[in-house]
Amino acid sequence: MNKAFLPLFYLIWSDDLLTQKEFETVRDFISKQDWISPDDKKRLLSEVDVSNPPTRELLSNWKTAIHETLKQNPKVTSLYELSTILSGKETAFSEARNSFLQLESELGILGEEVLSGFRSVQDSLTSKYDTAYGFDVSKMTEILDSDEAMIIKRVKEIISRKEFAYETTTDIAKYREKVLQWCKILADENLGNMAFPKEYGGGGNMKEYFSIMETLSFHDLSLVIKFGVQFGLWGMSVYFLGTQKHHEKYLKKIGTLEIPGCFAMTETHHGSNVKGLRTTATYNHSSQTFSIHTPSKNDQKEYIGNAAKHGQMATVFAKLIIDGKDYGVNAFIVPIRNADMTTVDGVTIDDCGHKMGLNGVDNGTIRFDNVTIPKENMLDRFASVNENGAFESPIPSDDRRFFTMLGTLVGGRIGIPRSGLSAMKSGLTIAIRYSDRRRQFGPEGGSEVPILNYRMHQRRLMPYLAKSYALHFALRYLTDRFLKRTENEMQEIEALAAGMKAYTTWTVRDGLQECREAMGGKGYLSENRIDALKNDTEIYTTFEGDNTVLMQLVAKNRLSVFRKEFGKLDVAGMITYVFENAKTAVAEKNPIITRRTDEAHLLDVDFHLQAFQYREKTILASAARRLKKLIDSGMDAYDAFNVTQHQMIDVATAYLERVILEQFQKSIIATEDVACKKRLEQLRNLFALYQIEVHKGWYLEDGYMENAKTKAIRKLVNQLCWDIRIDAVPLVDAFAIPENCLGAEILKG
Repeated sequence: MNKAFLPLFYLIWSDDLLTQKEFETVRDFISKQDWISPDDKKRLLSEVDVSNPPTRELLSNWKTAIHETLKQNPKVTSLYELSTILSGKETAFSEARNSFLQLESELGILGEEVLSGFRSVQDSLTSKYDTAYGFDVSKMTEILDSDEAMIIKRVKEIISRKEFAYETTTDIAKYREKVLQWCKILADENLGNMAFPKEYGGGGNMKEYFSIMETLSFHDLSLVIKFGVQFGLWGMSVYFLGTQKHHEKYLKKIGTLEIPGCFAMTETHHGSNVKGLRTTATYNHSSQTFSIHTPSKNDQKEYIGNAAKHGQMATVFAKLIIDGKDYGVNAFIVPIRNADMTTVDGVTIDDCGHKMGLNGVDNGTIRFDNVTIPKENMLDRFASVNENGAFESPIPSDDRRFFTMLGTLVGGRIGIPRSGLSAMKSGLTIAIRYSDRRRQFGPEGGSEVPILNYRMHQRRLMPYLAKSYALHFALRYLTDRFLKRTENEMQEIEALAAGMKAYTTWTVRDGLQECREAMGGKGYLSENRIDALKNDTEIYTTFEGDNTVLMQLVAKNRLSVFRKEFGKLDVAGMITYVFENAKTAVAEKNPIITRRTDEAHLLDVDFHLQAFQYREKTILASAARRLKKLIDSGMDAYDAFNVTQHQMIDVATAYLERVILEQFQKSIIATEDVACKKRLEQLRNLFALYQIEVHKGWYLEDGYMENAKTKAIRKLVNQLCWDIRIDAVPLVDAFAIPENCLGAEILKG
C-alpha cells in the first residue's frame, strides 16, 4: 500500500470518524489520482471498505510507522507534509497537494490535532500547551475602558473596600438591609446622582452613570438593581418626564437617598403591554387633584423594586381620565409610605417574597384605592392638565406622545445589557482561570493536562470570550449614539437598544451556563459565585421588556425602514435590493466562491461583513415579501405578523449581529498597540466565523456557501479556539475585575 495514505487511513479506522458518504469521498479521491499506479489504487481502495475494517494489529503497525517517521522528522507541522515523507515519492506526491488539502478540508480534518496524537508523550501538543502573556494586559484594559477609565477605576476601588464584603446570609431581611447600606455609601460618594444635572447636586454625566452601573455589576447584582431602581428608574423618570418644579422638589433628595422610590409600571396581567395598563388617574375638577386607583387585583403593580420594604414614593404609570375620557398612559408621583414608614391610606403593599435571584432587592406589589394626589404630581413634560381642567400636550398625536414618553426611558435598555455583560465577564474570568489550573486526564504515561487545553472545553468558552469583547464595543457604540442622539434618529436608537438588551442578556444567560458546566462541581459551589451570577441575571431576559417582545420591536423597525425605502418594489425589486446592498453577493454565489476554503479568504473581515450583510438583507426582504403576500391574500395585518413571528426574530438577530461585527472591526482599526490589535483580530475572527457556523444551515439552504466551505469554517473555528486559548487568561485579566469579586481563593491569581 502507498504509505502516503497511512495517516488518513489510521484516522478513518481508529476513531471511526467518517460517515458512509465520506468514505465514498475518500474512494472517489483515490480513484482520481493519476500519479498512483492501477495496482496501488486497487490496494488503496481495498483499505477503504466499510465491510472489511483492518485488524487491531494492522492499526498498531500503521501507528508505529507514523510515530517513527515523526521522530525522525520533528519539524513536520501538517498532515500533508507527513504524507509526503511517507510516500517516498515527494515529486510525484506534490502534484496531488491541492487535491489532498481539499480532501482534508472536506473531511474536516485538523492536521495539527492529528499529529499531536501520533507524537510521543514528551512531545504531546495538548500536554505542553500553556498560558502565555504575549501582550500588555494593562494596555488591553485601557482599550476596553477608553475615556471612562477614571470613573471605572474609582468604582472598582470603592467595591474593593471591606464594607463591600459579600453578604452570605440566607436571611432576606438582612441581605436587603446590607444592599441598602451599600446604596447609601454610593450615594454619599455622589455616584447615584451622577446623571442628574449639576444644579440639583448631580454630576451631569450620563455616560459615567452607565459606567458606574456596569462596574458595580462586577460586585453584587442586587446592589446594581437597587441602585438602578433608585437613581435610574425612579430618579431619571422624575428628571426626564417631569419639569422644573419636580426637579427642584425631588432630584437632590433622590440623589442622596433621602427619598427612596419606585418605578411602578408593570401590572400583573399586562406585562410588556404598557398601553394596556389599567391603573387609572382620574382628575377631580373641584379639588384639582387626581385619584389613583387599581380596578382589580390583576391590575396591581407587580415586581416593583424598592416597594416591599424601603420605597416612600413611586412614579406610577396610569391612564389619565378626565370627564370620563381616557387620555392614555401618563406618569404621576404618588406617595406610598409616610415618614414613619407606615403605608399611606389607600395603598396596599405586599412582598413578592423569595425569588430565583436578586434577593437583596425588595420587590413588591402595590394596589391603590382612590389615593388622592395634588395636580402638580403629574409628570407633565409631555402632557398636562391646564387650569381649566383640560388636557394639553405639545405633541398632538397620542401614539407619538406615548412612544416619546417611553423613549426618554430607553437608558434602562442600555444599562441592563452593560450590567449583564459584566456578569458574563466575571463568569468567564472565574471559569477560564479555573480551567487553566484544573488538571485532568492526559496522554498515556504522561502527567494530567489543564482542562483548558481540551478542544471541547475551548469550544465551550472561547466563543463566549470572543462575544464578550464584541458586545463590549457594540454596547459602547450604542451608549454613544444614545448620548449624542437627534430627534430624527430616536426610533432607530430605541430599536437598537431594545435589540442589544435582548441579544446581550440571552448571550449572558447561555454563557454563564457554559461557565458553570465548564467548572464541574466547583461551578456549583456558591463560594465560586457562578450560581449568584446565573440566578441574578436570569431575570435580565425579562425586565426592561421581555426579550422576545423586544426582538419583534426591532424587526418592526427594520421592516418600517425597508417599507419606506422599498415599499413599492415587487419580488424582483426586493431581490435586486439584496444584491445591491451586499456588494459581492453575486460573486459570493459564484460556484467557485461558494466553496472557497483557503484560510486567507475565510479570515478576511470583508468576507465576514459581506456574509453578515447578505444574511441581514435577504432575511429582511424575505420577511417583507411574506408579510405582503399574507396581507394581499386578505389576512389581517395583526394576524399576518403573528404568523411570521419566528421570522421576525431572525430579522432582528441578523441586523444586530451585523452591527456588532461592524463596531468590533471599527474598534480594532482604532487600536494602535500591535500586540493587542492582533488578539482583538483573532477574537473578531472567532466571533464572525462562529456566528456563520451557527447559521450554516441558512447559508447552505440559500446557496451562499457549499458544505466544503462550512466544514472548513468549522475547522477554522476549532483552530481559532486553540490559538486564543494561550491568551485566554490575560484576555480575561484585561477586564481588571477586583479580586474580591472573583470568589474563592482557588480561583485567584
